[in-house]
Amino acid sequence: METLNHKTALITGAGKGLGKAIALALATEGVNLALLARTSSDLEKVSDQAKQINPDIKVVFATADVANIEEVNAACAKITAEIGKIDILVNNAGIAKFGKFLDLEVSEWENMIKTNLFGPYYFIKQILPQMLERKSGDIVNISSSAGLKGAALTSAYSASKFGLIGLSESLMQEARKSNIRVFTLTPSTIATDLAIENKLTDGNPDSTLQPEDFADLLVAHLKLPARALVKDVSLWSTNP
Repeated sequence: METLNHKTALITGAGKGLGKAIALALATEGVNLALLARTSSDLEKVSDQAKQINPDIKVVFATADVANIEEVNAACAKITAEIGKIDILVNNAGIAKFGKFLDLEVSEWENMIKTNLFGPYYFIKQILPQMLERKSGDIVNISSSAGLKGAALTSAYSASKFGLIGLSESLMQEARKSNIRVFTLTPSTIATDLAIENKLTDGNPDSTLQPEDFADLLVAHLKLPARALVKDVSLWSTNP
């Protein structure tokens, strides 16, 4: 397995849930962190925890709405000025709203697509050029099992996550020629605030995946030899 020590990761949606778990897992591996979310107080807490885990890493953060390209561009400029090149981009930030097709407002559809699909696109657009220049890097796009198979009440969410899988697979085929790995993670229900608030799970650790399970999987894939690329992987609980 390769070492991640001294690499730098930019993680969106890093203030809680999956993003927080990913940040702390990478801190354990000696990865410098660039954290992004909408709430600075959440980022401050994660930053403090990461530094407690590994005092030797550098941690910076910025606030932005990933659905707003101007805010994304400004945040990326701030982060790269403070911490330098980005080796790992984790597009984790996302939102969910479930309901019957005709009951969801147009604005809810638009916001879902802007956040879950355009958000990753905006960050890739900013970070990919520096990876291409160095001919190295990892881009991790976090979709969902709802991006593999639609279901009643998930039309908007599934559309956004299906779209992200399509973006990832196309970019993977393009970027791997420059030694850049793009892979997609499609987890089933994980005990995050988002899942619990939407009543998708009660968060019981005996029957529901935890954010730390997901973070461990992501880190393991990043530590594969540079010659190895996993295109996509799904994570499910053994005892739903």
